[in-house]
Amino acid sequence: MTTVPARISFSGWGWRYPERRTWAVRGVELVIEPGERVAVVGPSGAGKSTLLRAAAGVLADDPDDADDTAAAVEGTVLVDGVAPVAVRGRVGLVMQDPEAHTVMSRIGDDVAFGCENMGVERSDIWLRVRHALDVVGLDLPLDRSTTRLSGGQRQRLALAGVLAMRPGALVLDEPCANLDPNGVVQVHDAVRALLDDTGATLLVVEHRIGTWLDLVDRLVLLEQGGGVVADGSPDVVLAEHADALERGGVWVPGSEPTRGSARSAGGDGLRAAALRGAALPDADPRGRALPGAARAGGTPGLQTTGAGEFRPVGAGVDPDDARRSRAGGTPGPPARATPASRPLGAGEGERQAPLAAGGTLLLRAMGLATSRSPGRNASRSAGRTAKRRGGDQMQHIGHDIDLEVRSGEVLAVTGPNGVGKSTLGLTLAGLLRPASGTLEASSDLLGMKGAAPTDPAPHSWSSRELAARIGTVFQDPEHQFIAASVREELAAGPAALGMPAAAIDERVTELLDTFRLDHLVDANPFTLSGGEQRRLAIAAVIATRPPVLVLDEPTSAQDRATWSAVVEQLGALADAGTAVVVVTHDRDLVRALDADEVVLHADGLTPAVPGVRSTGESR
Repeated sequence: MTTVPARISFSGWGWRYPERRTWAVRGVELVIEPGERVAVVGPSGAGKSTLLRAAAGVLADDPDDADDTAAAVEGTVLVDGVAPVAVRGRVGLVMQDPEAHTVMSRIGDDVAFGCENMGVERSDIWLRVRHALDVVGLDLPLDRSTTRLSGGQRQRLALAGVLAMRPGALVLDEPCANLDPNGVVQVHDAVRALLDDTGATLLVVEHRIGTWLDLVDRLVLLEQGGGVVADGSPDVVLAEHADALERGGVWVPGSEPTRGSARSAGGDGLRAAALRGAALPDADPRGRALPGAARAGGTPGLQTTGAGEFRPVGAGVDPDDARRSRAGGTPGPPARATPASRPLGAGEGERQAPLAAGGTLLLRAMGLATSRSPGRNASRSAGRTAKRRGGDQMQHIGHDIDLEVRSGEVLAVTGPNGVGKSTLGLTLAGLLRPASGTLEASSDLLGMKGAAPTDPAPHSWSSRELAARIGTVFQDPEHQFIAASVREELAAGPAALGMPAAAIDERVTELLDTFRLDHLVDANPFTLSGGEQRRLAIAAVIATRPPVLVLDEPTSAQDRATWSAVVEQLGALADAGTAVVVVTHDRDLVRALDADEVVLHADGLTPAVPGVRSTGESR
């Protein structure tokens, strides 16, 4: 099947979102000829997603020259010489969140949805549906429930829905951002097949450009507030604009971080800024990040220093001693060789306890089974409601999970899409009730920050008790925003815990600078870019200094510079004694944080095998 490829042009184009003083993107001069394949890169917040939405005609707000708070536009964007809203359907948009595209409960109906809205003849619709599913390689029954698909399958379903409408251009907004390595390959190959089948124009936005270099003819670099600063063949742009790409936060192939580079023993890599005093945890009088007992080899144990504060025992240990200890010297216990988890099937008969570790025990799961509602990310209240109704509405997706969460350590939960990693994270965070087994806080965690909860099970705690002890960042960060501005969002947690106003202001200012959000202080969180929203969610959780952090895909949608800012702070927090749990597909994150990795499969949790990815591919 072939289609007439579309031409997309931007001339002096810019867009400003409502109630924002600065333009999301401005002065764009860009022409994409019919059939061209173009990748757009640039720093987080440079307006890349805005550019794609403009081409697809789906920018939600109408400009009003008479209203200073309304959206504003300048210049023109045209598809085949006319405004995009006049030819909706000529440009097919696929975004980074696989679930955002799913509108119907069955695969066939979901692919047919766009065709039905375009008024395609009924006799043609199902021919298009079957052809589209065949092109993207989604060989599943048409009545298969869309809730049973993995992330990679959902993105291929979204591509099939776009293909069935036969657009002249395909625009992709980081379609692989939340996918496991197998899912990335599936989507890449599906896009190749779609382009080969249709000849459509391609416009793709991606921070990790290596995924698409074999498919694109041009590489375009956007600068924040500065329009297009580089445009040419990928080889030429990579060779002649390396400095500009680096400044723009582009992940150039071959620039991966080294193991442990975000930890205090990692040398001068990502941690350089944090060791100069930029770390979020409390620093010693010399401005250096405080070492965590588990990583530094100090005495396990924790102290509290008043409302809203957390400091590990051993805070006076010299960081140089910490680095010597992690390098294999003394003092301190020897490093353990395996993650703090029990491999599935280890120890027939009597259950074995999780392996011992160096940090202070904060959370312990034994024989844990998890469950979730059939819909999107379940909340704690939703989980309780389903439980009261007998649990028949819940899907059991994880079982026989034993692990420990300890101070000063980073635990990375990896594995394929759809096996329940996010659900495990929400359960560890106390937002979902375990389906069976136990998850209990240690006396050390219970005793932190005010009166101890009477029940060691985190899901039974009040919101205040939970917020003081376990901080959570959802996979969809906008689900946790509660304030009307970035500043108010950052201040909400500390204020709820009773911190003095002056201390709150100081902490908010620090977080704004650390997470590169200072220029957005008065912006509504829901108007931020995807990468900015994720950084805000992380900063807001860190603002209360919880002893345990559970983060779901914390580095998604980040350019290289903002990725480093996030990872540096997670490393600094772990060095200072915070227990960090990350649910992730990001191999660079696991490597930079020197994380203990456990792999969740459909049949349980296992330690990662050295040298093998969680999907079975070699590292």
